[in-house]
Amino acid sequence: MTGKKRILIVDDEPDFAAIVQGNLEKEGFEVEVAYDGVEGLAKVKANPPDAIVLDVMMPEKDGYEVCKELKADEQYADIPIVLLTAVASHVSSTRYSHADGMSTEADDYLPKPASAQDITESLKSLLDM
Repeated sequence: MTGKKRILIVDDEPDFAAIVQGNLEKEGFEVEVAYDGVEGLAKVKANPPDAIVLDVMMPEKDGYEVCKELKADEQYADIPIVLLTAVASHVSSTRYSHADGMSTEADDYLPKPASAQDITESLKSLLDM
């Protein structure tokens, strides 16, 4: 075992996921990527990560659903989740909102585009690093 903290990135934007993955790997994390909520849940259940970076707006299952499902299952409830979304707090034309994100049981909530530094700092804080 490497001792590295394992992070699962769940984001349907491959370019963004690759950037975050590269930055987290430079910081010493082991990183796995899933490209939608269903794949993300499957990866969590197959090999639970130390933390999850979770996009909100995704096909199949959105980040709110994934977060709610994981936090409701005591086997996964303690895994820190950082929710990411491009939805600004003033946008009312979608069913997603900043208030919705803040009302989930996610451990942190960052607006996109979140910088790699913000994501890394959030993860380090949540993992007590």
